[in-house]
Amino acid sequence: MDPGTDPDLDPALARLAALGGFFALRTGLPPLPTLEEAYATRSVTDAPDPLAFRVDKVVRLLRAPEVRIGVSVAQQGLAARLWSVTLGAAVLYGQVPDLDPRLLRWDADGSAPDDLWLAEVRSLPGDATTIRQVVQHGHLEALSAALRARHLVSAGLLWGNAGSALAGAARELDRWGRASGREDVGERARELAAELLDHPDLRGTGTLEGTAFRRRSCCLYYRVPGGGVCGDCCFTRPPSRS
Repeated sequence: MDPGTDPDLDPALARLAALGGFFALRTGLPPLPTLEEAYATRSVTDAPDPLAFRVDKVVRLLRAPEVRIGVSVAQQGLAARLWSVTLGAAVLYGQVPDLDPRLLRWDADGSAPDDLWLAEVRSLPGDATTIRQVVQHGHLEALSAALRARHLVSAGLLWGNAGSALAGAARELDRWGRASGREDVGERARELAAELLDHPDLRGTGTLEGTAFRRRSCCLYYRVPGGGVCGDCCFTRPPSRS
């Protein structure tokens, strides 16, 4: 374990809050659905549907002309939260919290850090293999399947969002580490991100050099009124809509 890490996760995961809202994670049992419930297959008669609520909210707030834009932005936001929590914990504690979808409650109407609540803090190893199991296999695969069952959106776009969100979390940790005199934080974040991106589902999503990421797909944000291309977009300018 790195000398700059704490040996145990504290019950409130308090140190994560210092990294910023996307890295923070509330603990407790608010009356909210779990992410396992959010990912569940639903028929048109089932209600409520947290994923549908989130997508509708994003579409409305962005005034998006297509539902798939809301799907993309909503999925990337949740992916960023999950990667950020685990990477942040790994570099600060040397361990990560178990984010089992049955333990993680989600407020589809909330924003970071009040959107996610962990019912119980269980420590897991802070290595890339564990983080992949927790985030990629534990959440992103189910999230992608649930969204694609509800909406016409490509798997490649969603995995591109996941790669972008992972690189973004590492970049923020690197920035925080430099500002805080903790160069080890950025170094470890870069190592973890590179290892996590080396997987068939993520390897082709873009290229990572240090913390600079250039993705091979587009999240569609340019199609939002007044929107442009993101910093890691495959496009250098918004493509023509003709």
